[in-house]
Amino acid sequence: MAITVKNRKVGIAPRKVRQVCDLVRNKKASEAIKILRFCEKKEIALMLTKLINSGLAIAADSDKYDIDNLVLTQIFTDEGPTLKRIQPRAQGRAFRVRKRSSHVTLELKEA
Repeated sequence: MAITVKNRKVGIAPRKVRQVCDLVRNKKASEAIKILRFCEKKEIALMLTKLINSGLAIAADSDKYDIDNLVLTQIFTDEGPTLKRIQPRAQGRAFRVRKRSSHVTLELKEA
């Protein structure tokens, strides 16, 4: 049995989130939180820490899992909806700005 936690429509580009996800993949949950605490991408690290803590809370409620042995077996980011905006440019031109979002999925299993 695995615990799956999702965070959808995060307002950060998936390419940026994947860089931080690669740091904590296949690590114990407690070790992953320590790594994220000192990560330079603070906004992404905070979001992933909340996601891991949510999974740990689910595990604590169900009493089926040993919280100390939970490992992040899968953590991946998919592309979410893209907001298309217009940026005015010189001489009446318009520049398309794509504000990307992402869906983050995290899976915790016992080692």
